[in-house]
Amino acid sequence: MGLAVVLVEPAGPLNVGSVARLCANFGIDDLRLVAPRCNPADAQALRMAVHGQTVLQRASSFTTLLEALSDCQRVVASCGRIDHGDIPLQTSDQAMPWVEEGLRSGAQVALVFGREDRGLSNQELLLSHRAVRLHTGDHYPSLNLSHAVAILLHDLQRNRHLHAADNPHPSQTSEAAAPPQLDACLQDAEALLLEAGFLLPHTARARMAKIKGLLRRASVQAQELAMLRGMVRQLRWAIRCHRP
Repeated sequence: MGLAVVLVEPAGPLNVGSVARLCANFGIDDLRLVAPRCNPADAQALRMAVHGQTVLQRASSFTTLLEALSDCQRVVASCGRIDHGDIPLQTSDQAMPWVEEGLRSGAQVALVFGREDRGLSNQELLLSHRAVRLHTGDHYPSLNLSHAVAILLHDLQRNRHLHAADNPHPSQTSEAAAPPQLDACLQDAEALLLEAGFLLPHTARARMAKIKGLLRRASVQAQELAMLRGMVRQLRWAIRCHRP
């Protein structure tokens, strides 16, 4: 267990190499690439990685973000956009203590960063437990990918040093269910709600996004999610059995 840096569809080998270097700077050896649009073994990436070439060479590749987060109990996503809908955003100062708490308790934690040109979609942001907005000037808010990674890793390291003396013993916390577990439960719930008429096909996606956001903010635990999924399946069975 530890900290993973996840890049979604990175397109620039220079950025990927720079992020690998940052991982080495901050003692992180788990770099995950989701459907990369460049070759991580490109000469430019290797050159930018400098002493982080080992991190780069060991980077894992995944087809989807959900797959990359399959073992993660705490997920924080970086959001640079303003049009994020109803998804609540936190500052780095708010999110990093929660990340550090998870690391100290032995959880697998992920920091997720989006595409260079358009960041993360709202659906991808909803796979995280926290979404962080990095505040820049309104006239040009977009940050380079590697710069965004550097800011969050620096803030995490700073928080670690600030609070190490205050809480020398790891806290025992119950971790939230991993994103794939939540996604599977919500797929079952959506099917039930469509069948019951609570959802309509043309509005289901938007309404389910609100439900997903609610459960994400509540940090529903794995055993609680299993109970909810069992309830959903039992209700579907009851509806079908009593249908004339």
